[in-house]
Amino acid sequence: MKRSVPTWQMIGFIFTGILGTLLHFLFDWTGGSWIAAIFSAVNESIGEHTKLLFYPMVLFALIEYKAWGREVASFWCIKLLGILTGLLLIPVLYYTYTGILGVKADWFNITIFFIAAAAAYFLETKLFQKDFSCKLPAWAAVVVICLLAAGYTAVTFYPPTMPFFQDPVNGTYGFFQTQQ
Repeated sequence: MKRSVPTWQMIGFIFTGILGTLLHFLFDWTGGSWIAAIFSAVNESIGEHTKLLFYPMVLFALIEYKAWGREVASFWCIKLLGILTGLLLIPVLYYTYTGILGVKADWFNITIFFIAAAAAYFLETKLFQKDFSCKLPAWAAVVVICLLAAGYTAVTFYPPTMPFFQDPVNGTYGFFQTQQ
């Protein structure tokens, strides 16, 4: 299976791109369902938009693990590194370009999502191909991923009043659309 890692990772990138795009609209499509809020963006904040990468990558990691990941001791560590890379790239690229240009462009925000996903899967591919040996045990990587999921749920319903979590369209925060 490891010889097909690039194929699996390309499928993961496509899967993440499609599911992440659908999750962008899921909250509105469900009429503001609290269940949809856990997995989808409840507003246009950068913090909420990182969920659009996180959950599809985790779901695809579960699919990969069932198909071939058990054969790789560092599977969950590599997946965690990929996920963290994507999650960090979204705000770094967003705040860099808006800081330099002083403007925001929806088309570039969408591009950032795909750049972050591509970088995450590219890193994972390279680490799998090099038989990357991770010091972090698999169980610890899984715990960190679960803590990230719990953190996303917490900040969706009880977001800190920081620009990272503020909807730039209406100035609200989180599921309950609270004002500052």
